[in-house]
Amino acid sequence: MADESGHRITDSPESADVIVVNTCGFIGAAKEESVDTILEMAAFKKSGRCRRLVVTGCLTQRYPEEIAREIPEIDHILGSGEVAKVAAAIRGSEHTVDVAKTPDYLYDHTTPRPASQASFFRYVKIAEGCDRPCGFCIIPKLRGPQRSRPIESIAAEVDALSRQGVVEVNLVAQDLTTYGTDLPFDVDRPSDRPSLANLLRRIGKAPKGGSGADFLRWIRLHYTYPTATTDELLQVMAASPRVVRYIDCPLQHIDDKLLKLMRRGYTGKSVYAMIERARKHLPGVFLRTAFIVGHPGETEEAFQKLCDFVNEAELDHVGVFTYSQEEGTPSAELPELVPAKEAEKRRRELLRIQRKVAKKKRKELLGRSIEVLVEGQSEESEFLLKGRHAGQAPEIDGHVYLTLGESNPDVQLRPGDLISAKVTRGADYDLVAEVESVLQPALQKPQSRKLPVIG
Repeated sequence: MADESGHRITDSPESADVIVVNTCGFIGAAKEESVDTILEMAAFKKSGRCRRLVVTGCLTQRYPEEIAREIPEIDHILGSGEVAKVAAAIRGSEHTVDVAKTPDYLYDHTTPRPASQASFFRYVKIAEGCDRPCGFCIIPKLRGPQRSRPIESIAAEVDALSRQGVVEVNLVAQDLTTYGTDLPFDVDRPSDRPSLANLLRRIGKAPKGGSGADFLRWIRLHYTYPTATTDELLQVMAASPRVVRYIDCPLQHIDDKLLKLMRRGYTGKSVYAMIERARKHLPGVFLRTAFIVGHPGETEEAFQKLCDFVNEAELDHVGVFTYSQEEGTPSAELPELVPAKEAEKRRRELLRIQRKVAKKKRKELLGRSIEVLVEGQSEESEFLLKGRHAGQAPEIDGHVYLTLGESNPDVQLRPGDLISAKVTRGADYDLVAEVESVLQPALQKPQSRKLPVIG
């Protein structure tokens, strides 16, 4: 099926007339992967049908002239803010570098968005850019300053997705908790102030009246900031039926000296307080975070504090990254570099500690009935389906593998079904659960898959 500009999208590069590569330039590993992908796609200009190669995204925003010089096979280079120009670049004929110095693009509810995920979940970006001064991060230079969408634009998109059968919406931004700070508002009407809390008040409840079908059940928050995860926000989350008790809050470290070097603007004490408040206002909340190990100045003592914290805090999901020295950032100028081999050793150690914590957390769910969003067939076995519970974000937090008991051998499940299931087994990151009932059938009805009966 062709899009509005007459192009037909294919996931087969060997059969494509035009190939578009969207790059990442955040850290060294992402830059290497982006360059490798560009070179791989450029080869199809000789071995496939490709007659035009367009490259866009953060890597080209950061190094436009260098990329153009080093990879002459590229026909058109765009930055991270030139999304609206992609169609014209595809139709073009000349070699062009078109990268704005400061990105300013921001989509809205009227922007055409061909679905690239399954029909039952979506990502919704509520703001673009970032004004945080974190010492290790290049994102403000790659994505531009903070710019937020109006609440009504976001609400219109979310309501439309719900009517289309979307069960889960994941709100994303470089920092959700600064949402709206750049938008004007009437100081005499503070309740109308654009903020994440007020946005959730608007979209966190099902629409009233006969506005059509309402399938949306889960709204998930990604990338909140520790000091901006306020009591007001937590209370709104607790009162909003659609908002799941899940917070993705990258903490980066717990040692005060490291946090100061990272220019995070808070202390380890602030982190402990935020976690305590989150669990007070949202009992049973699932907490996801990420840490950086090997940042300049991270001593053995500082790393041990981080290990102790991960063991004590018992967070549900933890990602660990080794520090990437990025030119143009304050952290890149710091002394006391940690050798790469030592940083990798620390990464593995922190993940080892978290694996034990995660296993304990999974065991706490044994015997409980949980809501599960069915995703489809498991890669582990053609006889199993998989899904996710509300504490598992798409693609990063593990799965729930579904079985049937003797009492319900004829249950038919489809991707997009929201079901009740009883947890029977727990592993490091995944669960096994027995299907109990279908709570909300999917809007789309693809051919059903019958699960095996497992006693």
